This record gives sequence, C-alpha cells and structure tokens, in this order.
Amino acid sequence: MDGKPLLISQKGSMIRLILLILIFLISLLTVFRAPAYYLWLLAIGVTEFPMVFMAITGILLIAGIWLHKYQLACNVFGGLALLLLLSPIVRAYVVSATLKQNFVAAFGPGSANVKGDSTKLPFNIFRIFGDQPSGSFKTFVYNTDKDVPLTLDFYKSFTGGKRPCVIVVHGGSWSSGDSRQLPELNAYLATEGYNVAAVNYRMAPKYKTPAPVEDISQVFKYLKSHADELQIDTGNFVLLGRSAGAQIALLSAYTKPEPGLKGVVDFYGPADMVWGYSLPSNPLVMDSRLVMRNYIGGSYEAVPDKFAASSPIEFVNRQTVPTLLIHGDNDVLVSPVHSQKLSARLKANNIKHFCLQLPWATHGFDYNLNGPGGQLSTYVVERFIHTVTK
Repeated sequence: MDGKPLLISQKGSMIRLILLILIFLISLLTVFRAPAYYLWLLAIGVTEFPMVFMAITGILLIAGIWLHKYQLACNVFGGLALLLLLSPIVRAYVVSATLKQNFVAAFGPGSANVKGDSTKLPFNIFRIFGDQPSGSFKTFVYNTDKDVPLTLDFYKSFTGGKRPCVIVVHGGSWSSGDSRQLPELNAYLATEGYNVAAVNYRMAPKYKTPAPVEDISQVFKYLKSHADELQIDTGNFVLLGRSAGAQIALLSAYTKPEPGLKGVVDFYGPADMVWGYSLPSNPLVMDSRLVMRNYIGGSYEAVPDKFAASSPIEFVNRQTVPTLLIHGDNDVLVSPVHSQKLSARLKANNIKHFCLQLPWATHGFDYNLNGPGGQLSTYVVERFIHTVTK
C-alpha cells in the first residue's frame, strides 16, 4: 500500500513530461512553417491564441510542486515552450512600434490622423482577452442572371448618412467558403462608420476564371443602383479579399477599375499565378496546382495565357488604385513572395501601397481579430480605408 502513492506520482510525472514535450513541439510552429494541413490549422491557434497555450504550460510547470520526477527536463521543455509562445506577442510589439510611421511614410502626412487615433494602439496585449466583434446584416440577391442566384450580406454603418462601402471577397481556394467567413472584421468596420458588403461568387470547378471577377462587377452595379436605400457613398468603395478572394479582388481592381473604387486590400493572396504554379505549396498542406487547374481550366503548360490573365501582378500600371498588402512570413498555402513581388511591381509604377509583413503569422492568421496578427492587420486596414476614402 505504501508504494501506491509513489507509483501514481511517477506516472503523473511521466505524463507531465510528455505533455510539456508535446507543447514544446507545438510551440515550434511560432517560428517554423507547418509541415502538414492539420498542423497549419494548429499554427493559427498557437500564434493567434498564444495565451491559452501559455496558461496550459504554466499549469503543468506549477504541477512540479507535487510531481517531482523529471523536474529538470520539465523545466527545460516548459521554459522553452513559454519563450516560443511569447514570441508572437513580443514581435507584434516590435512591428507595432514603427507601424504608424511606416504607413505615413508610404501614404503621406494626410494618413497621419484617423478617427480615434490618439487612443488606438496597433497592438495591446490586454485586447487579446477581449470579445470578438459581432454585428447584424441583411442578405440581398445581387444577381439573378445566373443559374444560381448570388447573394451578399450587408452590414450597415453605425454612422448616419451616406458612408463608404467595403466589398469583402471570401477565400476558400476558389471552390469553397462563403460570405459568412470571418465576419468579425465586417462587424468591426460597421461600428467604425463603414458599410460592408460580404459577397458570394461563382466557384470552381464548375465555374472558371474570370467568372468571379465578372460577379464583382455585378456587385458594384447592384450597390450603386441601391445606394440611396443602403446609404452608400458611391464615390468611395474599397475591395478587400482574403487568399483566393484576394486574387479576385486584386484582379477586379486592376483589370476592371470601377468608378469610385479608391483602393484594394490583399490578405495573403496569390498575385502571380504563373510563378505560383511553378513553385507549388507543400502537397501535405494543399495540392495548390490542382486547385489552380480547377480554377483556371488546365495546367500552365496547356493554358499559359489564362494563367497570365489571372495574375493581378501582370496588370499593375501607373493608374492602379492604392493597395494594402498583408501577409505572414510563415504562410504555407500562399507564399509571402507573392506579396513581395506585387509590392515591388507597385513600387516600380509609383503606386501608393503598404505591405504589412508579420514574421510569425501563417495563412488565415486573422481568424482571431484580437490576436497579435489580427490586431495589427485590423489597425492598418482601418487606417488604409480611412486614408483612401476620406
């Protein structure tokens, strides 16, 4: 009987060590790219909800008061895990320290002051614990010409009078997702005085490019024709897209520059489809070549002109609208090189633009609007919209 508590203590110590080793391995996702699909999903959690993992690690370390065996190993793995889990927060503060001045350098003195600027910091650790924004919307059918009617969700600005409108194009590899994807930013922008239209569009493999871009043209037509009832300032539109939706938003903005369109926001989008096909993503994460073939209608060898025609980078010129690029350096689905290449092309054409690079972030980092990447991206999105529509 006397040996039973000792045996329980030894088993508990072993379980504690295994859990701390596991958390340490998970924490490596804050500095290394995820090697597989489910680890990519985990990387979003680790980098944008780091306090949750830090709390678990802290509890396991405190358990060492009762579970003494393997103490040194537990302290080493737990301490290293805590440092790695803390790194997105530390790096977010580093990026935030110069974010405003870097944006002002890109867009000029007129971008120095935005609504509530004196009280808004690009990143604040205490906001990590805040509630996610939420809001109501109305759904409208904006196009009945197709075999399946297309809808948009409209978030009305909290500010009275006609207000600018942000058109949000969802991601999903051109074949999935919908307008309800990541709605928190839509709700937040509505509280800050902007109308938001989150749209659905025709998707692959049934529909190929440029069908989604044609749908965005129909969105503009609908919103302009209903501007009075929706209280939209038709001289102030901004396109915003994520991932595949960013490619659609960029291509729409660059090839069909709608009157009243003042800028486009690109969240981790593929800007160079030719280059992207030549260097595909890790097949354990996503078969990016198959995704592109389904959307474009064949391989690059079979339809090279279509790949070029669907590459936003090919259509940058001196009349291109101001552009905001946001990308994580640890993105495993869409390489950050896409945004780097597009930034260089915009610079060569003297187009006002800003590229926010987040060293720790992966694809879809803005799932948590209160996380390190979510806070910084929201800050710069709001500043960009204010600057181009004021």
